[in-house]
Amino acid sequence: MPKPFGRSAAAAALLLIGVTACGTERSGDARSAPQSSVTPQTSFAPRPTCAQPPEGAPAQPPSSPAPGAVPDADGTRQGEPGDGAPHYEENHAYRMQAPLTEEKRVRGEASARLIREELENVREEGDFGDARIAAALKRLGCGKEHGVYIWSGFYSVHTGVTCVSGHVTEDELTGEVHGAYAEPQPGTGPCVENRGGH
Repeated sequence: MPKPFGRSAAAAALLLIGVTACGTERSGDARSAPQSSVTPQTSFAPRPTCAQPPEGAPAQPPSSPAPGAVPDADGTRQGEPGDGAPHYEENHAYRMQAPLTEEKRVRGEASARLIREELENVREEGDFGDARIAAALKRLGCGKEHGVYIWSGFYSVHTGVTCVSGHVTEDELTGEVHGAYAEPQPGTGPCVENRGGH
């Protein structure tokens, strides 16, 4: 009768052979699989677009402030890193915005102009309620699927190309173009800076 240790050693050897064989393939198998049939899959669908100018509309150079001057939902503006404390960038990576190419910035500026024109009607009417601002954005095709967020005169929307955020009040009408945040404020959409940590 074999000893239990002998069976254990044999089972371990078989397991080791099976594990080391995983992931290997014979050279004949690699040649038989067509390499061109493999296409990379994206992990997300592109956002639907809204507030887009008609095709062929003249493009104007961007006039938005540099990143870092985007209005926050509480009415303040995010600024430079401050005192440049060690690890500032890595500790605040969740607040990073997606970079914008020149083409995206120009398209975003065109969207921002359309949004400002529509929101000018809101100012003329004197109704600055969230529902009225939402209705104005909806006229441009911007709805929930675009991450529209409105709070006390602040608005943000993702046009499918860039973010446009700003304020519409009796005293001001702004609209600034920027990239979506890596980790936006929960429950607000992709265009509102996260004010806390993660």
